[in-house]
Formats: sequence, structure tokens, C-alpha cells
Amino acid sequence: QVQLVESGGGTAQAGGSLRLACAVSAFTDSSHCMVWFRQSPGKEREGVAVIASYGTTSYFDSVKGRFTIYKETGSNNLKLQMDSLEPEDSGMYYCAAERLGKGGLLLCRPDPSGFGYWGQGTQVTVSS
Repeated sequence: QVQLVESGGGTAQAGGSLRLACAVSAFTDSSHCMVWFRQSPGKEREGVAVIASYGTTSYFDSVKGRFTIYKETGSNNLKLQMDSLEPEDSGMYYCAAERLGKGGLLLCRPDPSGFGYWGQGTQVTVSS
């Protein structure tokens, strides 16, 4: 059974840093897409960072140059390094995973409706 468990959330001051982690178990699809989503009160869930199994990454415009998505070497455990945090970065952060190809996604894009595996979320609060 696939499980995704986030950790690393908390409170930071504007300009500070946090590193989120997503422990992934039993996810064996070698071709896959993984995304960090965030959701703030009253807003839709948005994808802030995307990584495909073939190595490409992409970022939401507002976090480019500040956030870095990567995976631990030799595993599917996912990380999100968040630097120069802003109050607008506050929200619940979720990691999500889905296979690429037959039975899964055609493209690795941050559309929440396409992802079947989700973590429970970790809260990030950035104070000004």
C-alpha cells in the first residue's frame, strides 16, 4: 500500500527557511510524477513544485528562485527546500505522486485531479 507522509512544516519568519520532507513507501513506478501542492484558506490547491522521474523540475512563478524540489539519492523520498519565505507561502503543504504513462498521467503537470496518492499534509506558517 502506497503511503506518503509529510514532515518539516512549522513556523518561520519572513526571509527564513524550512525544508519539507515526504517519506514515500511502496511506490514502485519507475516512471512517475511527484508534486508539492499547497492550499491556503479560501484558495484552491496549487502546485508549487513538480519533479518527474526523468529529472525535469518546474515551479510556480511565485516560488521560482526560492524553492527547490528534489529527491533523496536512490529513493523516491521527496524534499522541498524553501528559502526567502514570504507570508504568502503560508498554507498546508501536500506531496502527491502518480505514475506516468498507461493507467496514469500523460504529462507531469500539477493538476490535483490527476494524482491518486497523497500525504496528509504539513502546515507552514510564515510570519511577517
